[in-house]
Amino acid sequence: MRIVITGGPASEPIDQVRFITNQSTGELAVKLARRFSAAGHDVELFLGGGASWRLETARYFQTNENLQRLLNEIDERDRVDAVLHAAALSDFGVRQATVSGRISKAAKISSEAESIELQLVPKPKLIRRLRDLFASAYLIGWKFELEGTPTEVVQEGVQQIRVNRTNGCIVNGSAFGPGFGFCTSQGLVRTLPTKEALSDWLVEVIGREAPSVQRDKAP
Repeated sequence: MRIVITGGPASEPIDQVRFITNQSTGELAVKLARRFSAAGHDVELFLGGGASWRLETARYFQTNENLQRLLNEIDERDRVDAVLHAAALSDFGVRQATVSGRISKAAKISSEAESIELQLVPKPKLIRRLRDLFASAYLIGWKFELEGTPTEVVQEGVQQIRVNRTNGCIVNGSAFGPGFGFCTSQGLVRTLPTKEALSDWLVEVIGREAPSVQRDKAP
């Protein structure tokens, strides 16, 4: 099968030197890529430039827009069997920086500034574009939450699937509890204790559910 995996952190520029990012390491995406490759599948991995986990064959992005452009440039997207969208993309971008009471246009904000205020605005969700980009692929998103109950996190995962026309969602974070949960539109299907167990499960699920596999099984 042909598998596309995204992972690691996106970043948003404050000026030409500084940026806002998050703590994603890219570890899960790299482990997924290695597991699918070991199973004999063709893997295309896209990692945030700030990821501490690396893979020689990966392609790297900085912003949400960089990643979307790379996905747009994939040849023969209709032949992609599955997309595992584990990247920790930016929810907000910097609209403007106000330095000591004045809007800054500086390439590098002075380190002598007395105060800096950033105006953040929501970014478009790339996951909402995946079904248009990969019309026939098996799509899996991620939902990482630190507050709430496990039931609420699963409900958010199900909502993500319905809103974004994906096939599955991996939920995790302290709100969910230890390990990872695999959800479909029907709710929680399986809980996996480790990244390795999750990788094995996804190889099995996609190997069974990907549209190309279903076509091969058809009489």
